[in-house]
Amino acid sequence: MLKFLVKLAADCQGQGKFRGLAWALLGLILFSRPAAAQLDNRAFLHRSPVGPAYERQLRLDVQGFLFNKDNEYFNKIDPGLTYFGAQLAPRLVYFPTANLRLEAGVFLWKDYGTPRFKQISPLFTLKYRQGPHTLIFGNLEGNLHHGYIEPMFDFERVITNRLEEGIQYQHQTPRGSLDAWVNWVRQQYRFSNFQEEVAGGLATEHRLLGDSTGWLLKLPFQFTATHRGGQIDTIDKPLQTLFNVATGLRLRRALASDFVSAVHFDGYVTYFNDYSFTEELPFRDGTGVYLNAGVDTRLNNVQLAYWHGRGYVSPLGGRLYQSVSSSPVDVGYNERERQLLILRFLKDYQLPGHLTLTTRFEPLYDLNNGLFDFSFALYLNFNQSFLLSTLKRAAD
Repeated sequence: MLKFLVKLAADCQGQGKFRGLAWALLGLILFSRPAAAQLDNRAFLHRSPVGPAYERQLRLDVQGFLFNKDNEYFNKIDPGLTYFGAQLAPRLVYFPTANLRLEAGVFLWKDYGTPRFKQISPLFTLKYRQGPHTLIFGNLEGNLHHGYIEPMFDFERVITNRLEEGIQYQHQTPRGSLDAWVNWVRQQYRFSNFQEEVAGGLATEHRLLGDSTGWLLKLPFQFTATHRGGQIDTIDKPLQTLFNVATGLRLRRALASDFVSAVHFDGYVTYFNDYSFTEELPFRDGTGVYLNAGVDTRLNNVQLAYWHGRGYVSPLGGRLYQSVSSSPVDVGYNERERQLLILRFLKDYQLPGHLTLTTRFEPLYDLNNGLFDFSFALYLNFNQSFLLSTLKRAAD
């Protein structure tokens, strides 16, 4: 994270206030306490364990992910499309000590309807944990693990941008948590004909209230930054640096009922700022209000969300919430004001063999344009660890 902020400051030399902002963000990373998104994404999370029980073990970890998401969208901001395919990530894992985990493997991504792999990438990770502190180098516990709300970080990145590579720091206590990370998206070399790309951020959450009555009140803070630039390429393209921030309150009440297990409300305000030298985007800054109310029942988790954005842009966020179009047909189209109502029906089914089936149906209504769209998705997540051997210590 420090390297990320220093790099931004170097690329934006001459802007003294930017350096001040970078150091302020560094202080926030060091002294704040990881946040949870507004959706229950537990089925998609696969945190890697470390501890005395694993010392000197050699294991085979296998993660499988099958997806089918159909976005029946007919608006000019986020065009409809379908994701249909599978991802597989087998890894060899070794624990030299109780608090150190080393991984090496391969990531395979195959979309159905095409004979070739979409992506084949090597996996390398070092994870070190000491008390509440965790440091990760290599492939991060990324995408949905960060715990962002969708206007800040698109849920679909679990499909389209599964891998993040860089450095990550996590801090976990009973009262709060923090996730600070840098994803080195694209490495630039001398005479490259493309820009360097880097993304980073932090998500924190602090528990304000939690008692035996079942009430839970949390204060989240979320931040992301994206940057394109560099000084060693051969193209004349301006630097771009974008910031996004969100904060609010999360309230949850557990219920002693056979049918309804909990009710909850999340309210966030968001802010976007374009800190670039040049004005490539139609908006220099923007804001948003994101409200979610939900009930968890035996049949489904149901949630109603309201989004009101004004000039809001988030390069990592969900496309629906943007004020600029991602459509290849309506290039350059934008809507300064966006108002959406989204109804969500979510359900996880635990199947034999460490399989989790997730169903999601999400109708939405565009209040400004009078449009009704919807999406439907099925996901299968498999996560299993197999013990291969426990290695003996070398003789002294």
